[in-house]
Amino acid sequence: MLTGLSIRNIVLIEALDLVFPGGLGVLTGETGAGKSILLDSLGLVLGDRADAGLVRAGADQASVTATFEFDRLPAELGAVLAEAAIEIEAGEPLIIRRRLKAEGGNAVGSRAFVNDQPVGVALLRDLARGLVELHGQHDDRGLVNARGHRALLDRYARAEVAGVAAAWDKWRAAEAALAEARARLAAASAEQDLLIAHLAELTALAPVVGEEAELAGQRAAMQKGERLSGDLGELQHLWTGSDSALASLRSASRRLDRIAHEHPLLAEALEALDRAVIEASEAEDKLASAAEALLHDPMALDRIETRLFDLRAAGRKHGCAVDDLPQRMLAMRAALEGIEGGEAAIAGLKRAAHDAGLDYRAKAEGLSVARAEAAKRLDAAVAAELAPLKLDAARFRTAVVRLPEDRWGPQGVDAAEFLISTNPGADFAPLAKIASGGELSRFILALKVALAEQGGAATVIFDEIDRGVGGAVASAIGERLARLAQGGQLLAVTHSPQVAARGTAHYLIAKASDGLVTRTSVGLLDAKGRQEEIARMLSGAEITPEARAQAERLLEQA
Repeated sequence: MLTGLSIRNIVLIEALDLVFPGGLGVLTGETGAGKSILLDSLGLVLGDRADAGLVRAGADQASVTATFEFDRLPAELGAVLAEAAIEIEAGEPLIIRRRLKAEGGNAVGSRAFVNDQPVGVALLRDLARGLVELHGQHDDRGLVNARGHRALLDRYARAEVAGVAAAWDKWRAAEAALAEARARLAAASAEQDLLIAHLAELTALAPVVGEEAELAGQRAAMQKGERLSGDLGELQHLWTGSDSALASLRSASRRLDRIAHEHPLLAEALEALDRAVIEASEAEDKLASAAEALLHDPMALDRIETRLFDLRAAGRKHGCAVDDLPQRMLAMRAALEGIEGGEAAIAGLKRAAHDAGLDYRAKAEGLSVARAEAAKRLDAAVAAELAPLKLDAARFRTAVVRLPEDRWGPQGVDAAEFLISTNPGADFAPLAKIASGGELSRFILALKVALAEQGGAATVIFDEIDRGVGGAVASAIGERLARLAQGGQLLAVTHSPQVAARGTAHYLIAKASDGLVTRTSVGLLDAKGRQEEIARMLSGAEITPEARAQAERLLEQA
């Protein structure tokens, strides 16, 4: 609920800090004192359009800060904050601030903050729906908006809407699966001959994962052998034959071996020569191995290159890597098998979609019955509230209308709207088309009482709901406002002493001038102040003893 409102430099308000408790808070004051400024300030912080005329004359900027506190953050608000990546801990207040800066003429700069995090004004409007419900002389939101009537009726009926929504989702999913299967079958059937031909080509080709890399490696080795074959031949000639270098080394080693004992240096020379023969022999073996490994077979190379060409051509043809060709074959086989078994699969999907549709219809019909029964109860409950509110000639009706099938949805097959007729013989019309603002406010009050709505906005505000009424009607309005405020928060801007006497907190809005500057102030009245203000409302400018006595009786009766 709204627990605090701080206003700086808005029209006639220079600085104002208000604290609001729960229950029924009433705001009174003489006509023109500035009650509309408070509502405009609250509207500003909840996303209304910024206007340079709101900035107090002589000030370069203005601001409004509203503080809301909750025992538990409503799910609707939590979802809006989560989408905006704003975290709020349990028990932490929600603080919304709007700052205006006059920029000359009618221009105004506006910035908004939620818990000190900069946000767009659109987010304030999204939050406003769950924070404040305002009913006034020109109300076009809240209960007046027909888009919310079906949800209100469902809440009143305690209808099982979630089951209908789940059945709708299941039906839509089944229909989507059927449509997708039909599309796949149609596309596959149109390409069946081409699929058979492509699959035959790939089957004959028989690609294997990793084959391309292996063939490319073999080809590279053969091409390298072809390039090195001349050099390897010449090197092998140097190491083979009776006149080769290795043969000469071995002959020299044998001769030296016969005389090596004659001198130590000859023995050392023999050892060195033997090592050379060993190294040369190893080199000879490695050359032979290399020649064998790089053996160039022109026919084998041609076969490898042909295979690589065929594999890569198939990859280009099917728009995939060569290693993906086996998987592409599997997909083609699956598509062909799907064509063969597609009709049977579609028949199963048709049965599933049909059954899901029947289940949705059954649940939606049950919801329609619950709505129709609840509409009758609600009509009777509202009718019982109309006479005490001086609306005894009016009639209320909850219209539940069957929608065409193309407009069915997760909320069922009905539309619901609250309609009224204000005069005998007049046609029923939507709430928003009522001519009298006072009648509209009282109709909304009657509807709120009848609905005994749970889960609405955290704070409800009625702006001059008692305009044009008095006596018993005003008392009836005050009693109903007090009843609605139990366990929540309701604020009422009122000119009626009977309504004001019902308040658990009473704020006086006053305007004063020192000849140069006019200021609006708001103060919380104590018991004596309340009696004086209600007496003023009863008697006018001059407060009489009789008015004070009557004010005391009103307060005692409340």
